[in-house]
Amino acid sequence: MKVYIHELIDIRGHNRAKYQHHMTANWVPVAIEQRGQLCYGVWSTIGSTGRWPEVVNMWELDGWDGLVRNFEVETAGGKDQDPSLAEWWAVASQFRRGGRDRIIVPDERSRSIDDLCAAGVRGELYCHEIVHVPAGRAVEFVDMVRQWGEGVYRTDGVEIIGVFRTAMRSDDECILLSACPNWSIWSAFERAWLADGELAGWAKTLVDFGATWQRHVLVDAELSPMRLGRQPTVTDRRPLDQV
Repeated sequence: MKVYIHELIDIRGHNRAKYQHHMTANWVPVAIEQRGQLCYGVWSTIGSTGRWPEVVNMWELDGWDGLVRNFEVETAGGKDQDPSLAEWWAVASQFRRGGRDRIIVPDERSRSIDDLCAAGVRGELYCHEIVHVPAGRAVEFVDMVRQWGEGVYRTDGVEIIGVFRTAMRSDDECILLSACPNWSIWSAFERAWLADGELAGWAKTLVDFGATWQRHVLVDAELSPMRLGRQPTVTDRRPLDQV
């Protein structure tokens, strides 16, 4: 089972593309070598659907032991930040103000980033949903998604590619990530939530369950793995003033 770090990053001014390049080309090869940490995705939030300017990052680790390895490297110098990355952090701080991270765990049917890339999974856009449910009922919600919601999404042309529960809290939050082939399908998908069909029925079921949710639209960064079909490498690097 994989474990993921999920990040919502607030960007300074017009620096989103520079930040994304710094995170992918400049960081991912280091993260893979030193921490065994893969990039699952780096996306831009479409501001009209959420916070702006915002970047969403997800990092894939080999279970809780992989997460521990990541934290051990991070704190090895007896500090709260890897001293070998001082220069990298200094550059990154020019592009971001801060953010919020979560540790999330996938259900058993969610595929790793290597498997998604091998299968050619990609969206022109992605639906990113943060769902809050009554405390202690996140597992039930995940089962509902797999038993009913996933099929309803697929009928409307949208593929759920990851279902995650947020760890280190009262089992009351989940994240869904779905790939949408194009904007026309997304438009029909959103209209269906407001109509009388299956998606409207799914929404009513969620409300009756006590769930609340917010859906944001994301698009891949230039070097996001599902866009590339692979992990970013050092050969993708270029000067940030050219990004």
